[in-house]
Amino acid sequence: MEKYPFTIPDVLLSSNAPGARPMPVIGLGTSADPLDPVAMKLSVIEAIRLGYRHFDTAPLYGSEVPLGEVLAEAIRLGLVASREELFITTKLWCSDNHVDRVIPAIQNSIRNLQLDYLDLYLIHWPISCKPGTYAYPVDEEDLMPMDFKAVWAAMEECQRLGLTKSIGVSNFSCKKLETILGFATIPPSVNQVEMNPVWQQKKLREFCLANNIFITAFSPLGGSGTSWGTNLVMENEILREIAKAQEKTIAQSFNKERLRENLEIFDWELSEDDHEKISRIPQKKTMLMEKFASPKGPYKSVEELWDGEI
Repeated sequence: MEKYPFTIPDVLLSSNAPGARPMPVIGLGTSADPLDPVAMKLSVIEAIRLGYRHFDTAPLYGSEVPLGEVLAEAIRLGLVASREELFITTKLWCSDNHVDRVIPAIQNSIRNLQLDYLDLYLIHWPISCKPGTYAYPVDEEDLMPMDFKAVWAAMEECQRLGLTKSIGVSNFSCKKLETILGFATIPPSVNQVEMNPVWQQKKLREFCLANNIFITAFSPLGGSGTSWGTNLVMENEILREIAKAQEKTIAQSFNKERLRENLEIFDWELSEDDHEKISRIPQKKTMLMEKFASPKGPYKSVEELWDGEI
């Protein structure tokens, strides 16, 4: 089998099922705006050759089926020895955030991905919407409160049944996490959230660290070029100065060279002065909830829906 040049460190998640594979700390997301399945497949093959083993998808992205196809091809070609080398994450969409829809939803994702199980299954957003709808943004008339206890119990059942090795959440605030932790028998292992130098989420990071919840960041470069993203990270002068001094790029993206650059981070480190400069970058949330939906009905405002933590 071809030798790939990079070895990515991994971490053992707190609530893994026995024998679960640790999670590689760098993964490749498959959300694109718009999605080009052919380009995505080529990027995944190149990523595997470079050493990536963690791939993130979701029903909403429309990338589960092409990702499943290219992973099966990679195994057939011997680019990975077996499925056990891979770490695959997908998510439960809002329209399936209902107790009777969780297990059918994960089973459908597993079929789409041509797998026997997932490594990590996340609740995509902490709200529910009308069953059977897969749209973004969500129509405001379709939004409804989520039964956190019932849905999380169904997530736990997914892990007990062996459909996934670990469970977690995405886009959850501290208050929403406190709700889950209040009744969980299997606590969430991961909270995947927007996080980057211009939205560092110090309070949430401290909360998750204290509760043994691993944070994974989406759009760590700001999601430039997407409908939800911003250029604020890539165009930040402080980051440009640090990158120039370190002889690196800010982006360290279905792009062959950037896929490689993203892995060239383990043989150098930022100085204390660099960390201090980054900590002073003005903070601005880029994925505003108004882009998700502006709810009516049971909520008076977006702030009420999101606990005022948007």
